[in-house]
Amino acid sequence: MLARLLRTYLRPYRRPLAAVVLLQLVGTMASLYLPSLNADIIDKGIAQGDTGYILRTGGWMLLVSAVQIACSITAVYFGARTAMGFGRDVRAAVFRRIGEFSTREVAQFGAPSLITRNTNDVQQVQMLVVLTCTMLVAAPIMCVGGVIMALREDLGLSWLMLVSVPVLVVAIGLIIRRMVPQFRLMQTRIDAVNRVLREQIAGIRVVRAFVREPYEVERFGAANADLTATALRAGRLMALIFPVVMLVLNSSSVAVLWFGASRVDAGQIQIGALTAFLNYLMQILMSVMMATFMLMMVPRAAVCAERIVEVLDTEPSVAPPRHPVTELPDRGVLELRGVQFQYPGAAAPVLRDISFRAGAGRTTAIIGSTGAGKTTLLSLVPRLFDVTGGSVLVDGVDVRELDPDLLWSRIGIVPQKPYLFSGTVASNLRYGNPDATDEELWDCLEIAQAREFVEAMPGGLDAPIAQGGTNVSGGQRQRLAIARALVRQPEIYLFDDSFSALDLATDARLRAALRPVTADAAVVIVAQRVSTILDADQIIVLDAGGVVGTGRHADLLDTCPTYAEIVESQLTAEVPA
Repeated sequence: MLARLLRTYLRPYRRPLAAVVLLQLVGTMASLYLPSLNADIIDKGIAQGDTGYILRTGGWMLLVSAVQIACSITAVYFGARTAMGFGRDVRAAVFRRIGEFSTREVAQFGAPSLITRNTNDVQQVQMLVVLTCTMLVAAPIMCVGGVIMALREDLGLSWLMLVSVPVLVVAIGLIIRRMVPQFRLMQTRIDAVNRVLREQIAGIRVVRAFVREPYEVERFGAANADLTATALRAGRLMALIFPVVMLVLNSSSVAVLWFGASRVDAGQIQIGALTAFLNYLMQILMSVMMATFMLMMVPRAAVCAERIVEVLDTEPSVAPPRHPVTELPDRGVLELRGVQFQYPGAAAPVLRDISFRAGAGRTTAIIGSTGAGKTTLLSLVPRLFDVTGGSVLVDGVDVRELDPDLLWSRIGIVPQKPYLFSGTVASNLRYGNPDATDEELWDCLEIAQAREFVEAMPGGLDAPIAQGGTNVSGGQRQRLAIARALVRQPEIYLFDDSFSALDLATDARLRAALRPVTADAAVVIVAQRVSTILDADQIIVLDAGGVVGTGRHADLLDTCPTYAEIVESQLTAEVPA
């Protein structure tokens, strides 16, 4: 998965990567040339007292060093830009894919995991790209070049490389092998911490209301302790790498000096050449260390890449049509024909054989007990889910055949849990229509019975709204969400229990103000309160996922026991004297 991810998203950066390889090649060759020049200064300059040769060769070393520095800096620059561009592209791709997910896929992964995958996971792979451009590319060049240059200096000591390099590779390889499972576990632990933290922040009022702070502290502490323990296990193994590397490096240095001294005494090698051989051996071992250090990063990056690709490869269950319908007559007619919906793995369908028609200028209400499937039914219209049987039609066309943008442009939805985005009142209302004027916004606020409290807010339309609308009350959030739908001026209004937080007087005024605005649109209201739907043109009564009654209020009281029971539970019945 890691190779596939890198191959896909690094393809646009082939030229910068080629420049990185070329610059690293030149810089590494310059680095390999320096010990040879140093050996010449010792053997031909210092040993023979030739000051002119020392100065000339020293000047050449300065020039080679300047080339090495320039190449290294430029390579790091191109490598860093490539890695940042790669990270940007992957994050954008993951974000786009998540935006295409239906509610089913979002629930499958979970919001905390999706956030981790698009931040921490991408960052780990991005870090691998950075280190590859700055370290891994140079490592094999330095290793091969160092071996060649060391053999040029002295063949008699070459056997030391055949011992030192394999020992270093095997030792670090054994450590990395034990680190892979820890890195894999660490990402799931991060998910767990994010999930607990997200729940505690979102549910802080519930936590305080039930005095559950100690329990939540303990729960977060357990998740945090699991992450800490995993990170410590991985950290201990990582910390073990550097002592092992230094042990091999220092042992190799001692071995070169020990065996090289006898060769110098026998006249088989000069002191400068021995010094150069020692430098080349250090460069070889350092390159091996860099490569193994990169291999240490690869396991975690590979785990992260798997998680990223899992998101990218997940096809949304609600897929856009191949040949979408892009035009519709302006009628505003919603129709359900034999609709059935069943969640994956569920034993029974949530909805079964639902059929009704909501015409333009008519109000259709849906009522039923908790868990009857009211919200699920409404979610099928904008394709938050797709039906598993039957069809949902807008203006006579199955919603699965409609262009998604066209479908959503015809619908104004007020969800059961109205969500406001961080920004201002105006920016939230303009989600419905980005081109709406301030006058239009005020008109919609007045219809939604929200004008009075918005005018009282500092800044009016420019008053700040916190994430989720937490700085306004539940009723104010509902009214702002209704105003946002009104700004859109759609042909089909979907109100999912959108009046539950309003008092009866505000509810009545709002519904009265809505009638002239929605006179030419189809209105579907999911409600718990009977008072909200008394005047509906038709009422659909759901029970256990099926329709048990259809008609107006007065008719259903006589023909639908389920509806009569709901009414009786809410309205005060006359008790005979």
